[in-house]
Amino acid sequence: MKALVQRVSMASVRVNDRIVGEIGKGLVVFVGVAVDDSREDARYLANKVANLRVFADEASKFALSALETGGEVLVISQFTLLGDSRKGRRPSFTEAAPPDLADELYEHFVEQVRFTGLKVETGLFQEHMLVEIHNSGPVTLMVESKKAEK
Repeated sequence: MKALVQRVSMASVRVNDRIVGEIGKGLVVFVGVAVDDSREDARYLANKVANLRVFADEASKFALSALETGGEVLVISQFTLLGDSRKGRRPSFTEAAPPDLADELYEHFVEQVRFTGLKVETGLFQEHMLVEIHNSGPVTLMVESKKAEK
């Protein structure tokens, strides 16, 4: 499971010209689910994201987590994080989980982040979304539940 995490001053997601999720200061988290991911991957990743120290205090730009700052979280499903573009010109998505498994683990991830007490908004699974992000810093990190094989 992969999460592309962006620190934002605000963000929103629209489906069919309607805002379905909107946050202020916090994190936008794009989540991709792989074929071999499990509920444990979702729990691990949710805990990692909630505790990721990417917010500033007086001494450092990376000292506080969303939990410590009261940040909000916007979670967007994004299977393209599992795209492999090493060969050819068109990415391969064979590593991405099928929709039923991806939806289940995406929802479990969202549930686990909510369980921490953070305010969580979401996009809509398998919908075309327009995401507006005001990346702060900019700060963007890839967080993975499994170590990549070499």
